[in-house]
Amino acid sequence: MSEVKTIGVLGCGLMGAGIAQVAASSGFKTIVREINQDLVDKGLGNIKKQLERNAAKGKITPEDKDKTIANLSGATSLDELKSCDFIIEAIVEDVSVKSEVYGYLDKICPSHTIFASNTSSLTITEMAAATQRADRFCGMHFFNPVPVMKLVEIVKGVRTSDETFAKAFALGKALGKTPIATKDNSGFVVNFLLVPYLLGAIRAVQNNIASIDDIDKGMVLGCGYPMGPLTLLDFVGIDTTYRIAEIMFKEYGEPMYSCPPLLRKMFLAGFYGKKSGKGFYDYSSGTPVVNKEIENYVK
Repeated sequence: MSEVKTIGVLGCGLMGAGIAQVAASSGFKTIVREINQDLVDKGLGNIKKQLERNAAKGKITPEDKDKTIANLSGATSLDELKSCDFIIEAIVEDVSVKSEVYGYLDKICPSHTIFASNTSSLTITEMAAATQRADRFCGMHFFNPVPVMKLVEIVKGVRTSDETFAKAFALGKALGKTPIATKDNSGFVVNFLLVPYLLGAIRAVQNNIASIDDIDKGMVLGCGYPMGPLTLLDFVGIDTTYRIAEIMFKEYGEPMYSCPPLLRKMFLAGFYGKKSGKGFYDYSSGTPVVNKEIENYVK
């Protein structure tokens, strides 16, 4: 299997941009693809702003910033990824959309190209079935914010070869991450354990066990967590959590993964968390305060 020199990243949103930044800063030629030029420009612009902030704070040198930017390029066509040695996908959490993209890439990429999905809940084996390279298909699940969080879950599907898995594990280390190995179960390690905890916190709000603020304080001060579950939900995204819960409940059928009514209502109301300005907290003033609309709704 050839050496990885060029990495393709599908998606330049929050996760995709973070993966692209890490890949480029680790010395890899990195091509990040979005569905239109506006999204490419926005994603690359956010990466450059982050690099400039890091350089201003002395976290990286100006030379490192320039080298990272030089390694980055944007694309709007999947055809521009056909020369990549390794492609990491970070697009919408919808297996049909992902499978369609993989099916096309499978036809245009050389045989040595490895496909990896950043999915947090879908199964690798199902996505790999859309291609003729299930042995060269794996999961690489990064965590937000990607440039900061050290963990990456390396996921082995039913047909993932040992060689592909080893290649992905080595790439995780080359990107400055600490990889852990997990088999292809929905949620892998972290979300398998984390999602029931987050859904439990939503049920605590829904059932008026305590206030939003006190639930968060309880877990921070009582368990030593860096942030409370409701704050974390706002960072992850209410919409993202809703979709993950739906997928995991369908996979396992266990009540702890079932979607609480409050989560569904927040999703329908557009309270997606920090990304939309409101979730369990209201971010419109710059300093997060409890979202009164949710607080009043559950009283």
